[in-house]
Amino acid sequence: MTITSPHLGSPSTDWTDARLLYALEEVVETELNRHLKVAKDWMPHEYVPFGDARNFPGFFEDGEAWDKKQSKVTEIGRIALVVNLLTEDNLPSYHHEIAALFGRDGAWGTWVHRWTAEEGRHGIVMRDYLLASRAVDPDKLEASRMAHMNEGFESDNRHSMLHTVAYVAFQELATRVSHRNTGHQSGDPVCDRMLARIAIDENLHMVFYRNLLKAAFELAPDLTMQSVRDVIVNFRMPGHGMPGFERAAAQMAIGEVYNMRIHHDDVLQPVLRHLKVLEMDGLGPEGLQAQEELGFFMGGLDAEASKFDEKLAARKARMAARAAG
Repeated sequence: MTITSPHLGSPSTDWTDARLLYALEEVVETELNRHLKVAKDWMPHEYVPFGDARNFPGFFEDGEAWDKKQSKVTEIGRIALVVNLLTEDNLPSYHHEIAALFGRDGAWGTWVHRWTAEEGRHGIVMRDYLLASRAVDPDKLEASRMAHMNEGFESDNRHSMLHTVAYVAFQELATRVSHRNTGHQSGDPVCDRMLARIAIDENLHMVFYRNLLKAAFELAPDLTMQSVRDVIVNFRMPGHGMPGFERAAAQMAIGEVYNMRIHHDDVLQPVLRHLKVLEMDGLGPEGLQAQEELGFFMGGLDAEASKFDEKLAARKARMAARAAG
């Protein structure tokens, strides 16, 4: 794919993915070194309540069938935990996609493998916690994992390295917010502590990609603005293909784990503000058009989020009145 920016070199500088990868390599190395200095290794097993675990039916004569009463995790916590874990389960597909886009050599390759290793810890600790604490039906969880991974995963942004960088800058923050809110809503301090630890990693991943996106704006501002617009307008979480995702997403929205208001206020706006995307000047015609369209979209999303807020408040009032009566 060839992409064009009028801002560097000749009046018309053609950017390919390969040229952008090469141009950003030094920034990736700088960000990788920063990440390795601040990231702290941690042991998944230290966050899992293995003392609460017991055998499930099967090969063990003393196996005890699962019942949701065995866990202190709330219903919304259980739903969100399954969505979060099934999302992590597709890590092999995510690794394949970013390795194909970013490459396996140099700083890019080192980052790809480091990111994959850190994300792998998240799936390990979440599954161990869910099974040890009996927070979810293990048979249904495994059936959902098989169905989800059999479908595979193809990113909406696999056509472009720059679109992928823009997407993950927002998606990593979305994942961090979803984990933190799930922990708060889980009803279990052990779960909350585990997800808080995962969220620290996700935040560092967001900072890596956000800083890379900043460098891309300096390098090819029009093209980067178009990529950010495309990603935000068409944003979907990577777990959208899992069984029952739409219903789970609706429940998570009502449960205030992740909804339009959270997406607008806690995910999109912080990155846009940090990079001053909507105030950026020096853009060419295509960049200006993308910036204007992005501004209109954000305004519309805010309005839709306000409508959702009103419906959610009305629902809470009805439930409170019902409980009081």
